[in-house]
Amino acid sequence: MRLWTKQRFGYIAAATALLLLAATGGHAQTVSFAPSATSIDHRYEGGFPFIVGGGVAAFDCDGDGLPELVFAGGAATAALYRNVSKPGGELAFRLAPAAALALTEIVGAYPADFDGDGHTDLALLRVGENVLLRGRGDCGFERANAQWGFTGGTAWSTGFTATWERGAPWPTIAIANYIDRVRPDSTEGACHNNMLMRPKADGRGFAAPLALSPGHCALSILFSDWNASGAADLRISNDRQYYRDGEEQLWRIRPGALPRRYSRGEGWQRLNIWGMGIASRDITGDGRPEYFLTSMADNKLRTLAADAGSAPTFADIALARGATAHRPTSGPDQARPSTGWHSAFADVNNDGHDDIFIVKGNVAAMADFATHDPNVLLLGTADGRFTDTALDADVASPHSGRGGAVVDLNGDGRLDIVVVNRQAPVEIWRNTGPAGNWLSVALRQDGGNRDAIGAWIEVEVGKSRHTREVTIGGGHASGVSAPQHFGLGDVAEARVRVRWPGSDVWGDWHRVDANRRVTMVRPPR
Repeated sequence: MRLWTKQRFGYIAAATALLLLAATGGHAQTVSFAPSATSIDHRYEGGFPFIVGGGVAAFDCDGDGLPELVFAGGAATAALYRNVSKPGGELAFRLAPAAALALTEIVGAYPADFDGDGHTDLALLRVGENVLLRGRGDCGFERANAQWGFTGGTAWSTGFTATWERGAPWPTIAIANYIDRVRPDSTEGACHNNMLMRPKADGRGFAAPLALSPGHCALSILFSDWNASGAADLRISNDRQYYRDGEEQLWRIRPGALPRRYSRGEGWQRLNIWGMGIASRDITGDGRPEYFLTSMADNKLRTLAADAGSAPTFADIALARGATAHRPTSGPDQARPSTGWHSAFADVNNDGHDDIFIVKGNVAAMADFATHDPNVLLLGTADGRFTDTALDADVASPHSGRGGAVVDLNGDGRLDIVVVNRQAPVEIWRNTGPAGNWLSVALRQDGGNRDAIGAWIEVEVGKSRHTREVTIGGGHASGVSAPQHFGLGDVAEARVRVRWPGSDVWGDWHRVDANRRVTMVRPPR
């Protein structure tokens, strides 16, 4: 194993197993944000096909350690903004020409290194043909559909996720599809099938797609190891506004076997929601992820039932934890139900307790739902409950939000917020703290899955232990490729270990000082 020490944003070789970036720290129980007057001037536009979507991809494509932003445009053109912020300073972005991104009808964007060449690639979801872009370095991209054997299809695509099945050098990807625009009012069902694409057996790229049928108008999709068994299954969240006799779905995905849905006999229970987005995080401390499912009127927080055993039987704890976020907590429409879209778990005040950020917004002048429907920031507390502080934190925007990202944009160890609004400008809030100590953990390994998607990270802070699954997907039309961020509170050091993809055992513990960026490198196998 090797250690790389990061001075500013350049690498200097050294002789151990971690990569460190020092920054400032301090402890606090509150959070504050400041609207950022950046140079971003972008809107998600369009009529009916763009009532959903409106995603953003956050990832570092020029190697300076700060994430760039790619915005879906809907009826307008997508846009790439390079991050030119001063480390630790004000946020600043510059619109960058990118011919491969000069596309309309883009609903969402997800970043990942699909081909393992060290450059982040992009999956662009569209109303029509989806597009994979190969990253070429220095924020350059080229269309890769033909080169990689990727079938873009003609559907209305709204969700993306990827995993590396055991032993595979290329990812297995799944694409969620929405309404069949040819027959949107059909009594036989109005939803496209979803698609699964596995890697070719004889080399680079993807084999012919498999239909995941029936589709129930999915708006979010996520590969996740729900029982920490070492194998990811496929969770799909569906919009019951359109499907007929549908429900939420969990598909069993195993190498060499056809995908199949988990059945009632296996413990999967029927759940019907207006499913918009999926966020995952272990917040109960049992080493397995919980799932926050955004919806209209009533968001869900699902955890494995106490008596589930090895079955995928989930219970809802949103009400008990104060996380339903079912009505606005400010503004003139507090008596009406609200609509959740993108959500993310994130410790925005670095106090060691995960928070939940939810992007809100009326679908399209639906009179029975809140029109003034501000975003929600649920701060986690020591007793496991959540409290909405969006108004006090100044992130309760009244615009009709859709996609979003919670990510450190200026390298100061505090997570900032990006929201894409429908038919209104993008909004960015800089986290101005004060904030507690933090730790940022990136993973690297040889082979195709360079970023170790499917790995598990454990961070031990005093007597507490935080367990994190590394995934691609979920959210609503939005993805982040960045180091995993952990809040440490007032603790000055932590211990970190990793269970790498395809391994059934945890690696060694490494002691690390707080307020640093750490890259764990997988030992040779």
